[in-house]
Amino acid sequence: MTTRPTGRLDRTDGKRDLILTRTYRAPIEDVWASVTESDRTARWMGAWQGEGGTGRNIKLQMAYEEGAPWCDAHIDACEPPTRLAISTTDDYGTWRLQAVLTESGGVTELVFTHHLDPDANVSEVGPGWEYYLDALGAARTDADRPDFEDYYPSMKQYYEALED
Repeated sequence: MTTRPTGRLDRTDGKRDLILTRTYRAPIEDVWASVTESDRTARWMGAWQGEGGTGRNIKLQMAYEEGAPWCDAHIDACEPPTRLAISTTDDYGTWRLQAVLTESGGVTELVFTHHLDPDANVSEVGPGWEYYLDALGAARTDADRPDFEDYYPSMKQYYEALED
């Protein structure tokens, strides 16, 4: 299987944002549920525990990472069904993430943004988000989960070039 990288790097005001976009033939509410309901996030990324809502703290499991670790997450914004922003803290640092959904003509677009810390290595982060977003697509259609080896290290060079 050939998997092509799709991410882009946006540099604004001295900051870097990794942006990936996916589209689904589904109502926005259904895609929103795929990225916010614990039983559905468990199918592509990992379950979460706690009470959802802006300003709340939850625990998020990265079920498909080595050891299936849990991390602390803060819900920075939760605006159903269009915007979710969270900050996670784990052994790799703090990650600021955002998902923005829009629907037009029965197709929902998901724009995923990882607001990168200055020392974040996009050549490692990018392939990981490509994998997880494709896993989301697979979970939504009951398809087989993608193989991470199709993403890393094969996408590393693409993401390194974005830094140039």
